[in-house]
Amino acid sequence: MQDVVLAMLAKEPAYGYDLRSRLRGALGPLGETMNAGQIYVTLTRLAKAGLVTSQRVEGLPDRPDRRVYALTPAGQQRVGAWLAEVHWPRPDLTEFHLKLVAAAAARLADPVDLVDAQRREVLRRLRDAQRAAVDRAVDPVVGLLLEGVVLRLRADLEWLEACERTWTRRDQAGQEEHRPPVHPGLTGPRRPTAPG
Repeated sequence: MQDVVLAMLAKEPAYGYDLRSRLRGALGPLGETMNAGQIYVTLTRLAKAGLVTSQRVEGLPDRPDRRVYALTPAGQQRVGAWLAEVHWPRPDLTEFHLKLVAAAAARLADPVDLVDAQRREVLRRLRDAQRAAVDRAVDPVVGLLLEGVVLRLRADLEWLEACERTWTRRDQAGQEEHRPPVHPGLTGPRRPTAPG
């Protein structure tokens, strides 16, 4: 949760309430079960660790003062390290989903690139597990565990492929919105020419 909150702050400073709303929106129905105070506990821990700062902003007469949270340089470094992380020991699909959402929202990284990096790690682990599973010297009980690992990694790969399809479509839809207009007499959009 801490890394997700940091990545959301990479886009811009925010109030705790805004962060909580963005998290709930990113999680859809799964976000409904999120404890309302969890974001504030996380922000307090991040502040104690020196990863975020907060500034008090006076509230309106009928509302209490609020705090705006922002990343410190150490917090920015941690976000970069988290986005580059590709371990997949026990994947937390919710955290990975939020990594993609936060990376896209703050334009920190291309979600398709993050999916590709994870896929390479899962494929590496799958190859290792398959090699171990075909070893004739493996005890059948251990073989059962290896079979479970292989099946789970295959399911993870299918999910990563679904992630890639969704984020690719989303990226293509975004490009359509920002496509330059077609000029009369030209067969396609006008492209800038290279200088020199």
